[in-house]
Amino acid sequence: MKKVLLFALPICVGNVLQQLYSTVDTLVIGNFCGSVSLAAVGTSSQPVEILLCVFLGLGTGVSILVSQFTGRDDRQGQQEVCATAISFLFLCAVPLSILGQFLGPMVLRLMQVPEDTWELANAYIQIIFWGTLGNMGYNMNAGILRGMGDSRASLFFLLISCVVNIVLDLLFVAGMGMDVGGAALATAIAMYCSWLFSIFYIRRQYPELEFTFLPHRMSRKMMGRIVSIGLPLGLNSSIYSVGHIFMQSLINLQGSTFIAACSVSGKVTGIANVAITSMSSAATTFSGQNLGAGNYLYLKKGGIRIPLFSGLITCSAGLLVTFFCRPILELFTRDPAVLELAVRYIWVVLPFTWAYAVFNGIICFVNGMGEIRFPTIVNILTLWAVRIPCAYVIAAFLDGGYVMASIPVSFIFGMVCMFSYFFSKKWKRVKEQAALQAQGLRSLPPE
Repeated sequence: MKKVLLFALPICVGNVLQQLYSTVDTLVIGNFCGSVSLAAVGTSSQPVEILLCVFLGLGTGVSILVSQFTGRDDRQGQQEVCATAISFLFLCAVPLSILGQFLGPMVLRLMQVPEDTWELANAYIQIIFWGTLGNMGYNMNAGILRGMGDSRASLFFLLISCVVNIVLDLLFVAGMGMDVGGAALATAIAMYCSWLFSIFYIRRQYPELEFTFLPHRMSRKMMGRIVSIGLPLGLNSSIYSVGHIFMQSLINLQGSTFIAACSVSGKVTGIANVAITSMSSAATTFSGQNLGAGNYLYLKKGGIRIPLFSGLITCSAGLLVTFFCRPILELFTRDPAVLELAVRYIWVVLPFTWAYAVFNGIICFVNGMGEIRFPTIVNILTLWAVRIPCAYVIAAFLDGGYVMASIPVSFIFGMVCMFSYFFSKKWKRVKEQAALQAQGLRSLPPE
């Protein structure tokens, strides 16, 4: 756990900086523009997410393969997956930037965005989509570095781009009065900075990867392996994002004040939950590298301990932020109606996010072992069979102002389902091989 926590710490700090990206946008917009602009930023994130998530899922497939090749000390495999990933990035990101200009507004209409928010939300997502190459490029390179066991470098890249984002936010929004368009432009430029710095770093620190700026070759076999692992993850995220649109539609029906409240409370809960992503990333790399090395003893220990540590850290941070949420929320807005609804959201959701930390930690650990199907099924059921139906029941028969209560219900459901993996035949094999290694006997090679 000491190694895992040391690996996760830079990712955690990096997640804080990534949260700072959107938080600074919200702070500046909330203080210089108003609640309608806040609502526009809050509601426009879903169209971007739904179009990007399939490709970001494939990037996760790259990270998993890199971690497994690193565990096996397979230099040629590392080079092939990196070269293929660079070609994949340009093949996807450039068309997606153009496609987003047309599909983004369509998704906003589907989400029933209020008329007073429409123009600003549309302007935000059109600019954000031009930053797709930087966004996908940085996330892919960060995944490659994590697969190599290097979690510190991406923190440095994010620090630089975060400073760029803050300076440009103040310049474009506060100084030049560009409203949400200025915030989107600042974020897009900052993401390109992260991507370019990551390329320079990989080329200098890991020359053995033969990393390039532009695509130069693609292995069909390696692309097939990336797709076989990453596509289910991406489709899972895509289906999840479609579900988020249904959830956002319910939120949008409550009006601009409720949208703004959910937007600012989402930033606060994101700050409290930064350990979730970092521990989950550590879990993926940990399981991938140890599976590649055939170290079943570590796999058995990490499968239980990493998710539980993630839940403990998230529970502590969540309770602390819940009790002090009002003064934190007042940094974003002074509107009494928005504040009241935002406080309600946090008190309903945040005390239960520890369950999501455990749930997501197990999913990412299992994904790192190349087991994609079961976590995908559980993720889909958690959203479509539990969260969305619960939200619609609450909105129809109780009070639409409490639709967020469906979120903690889905967290607990998902956590219970993922614990069942530890009773599966595949986990039984891991335990058997770990027992052999503990006795000093030779275990079977990884499947």
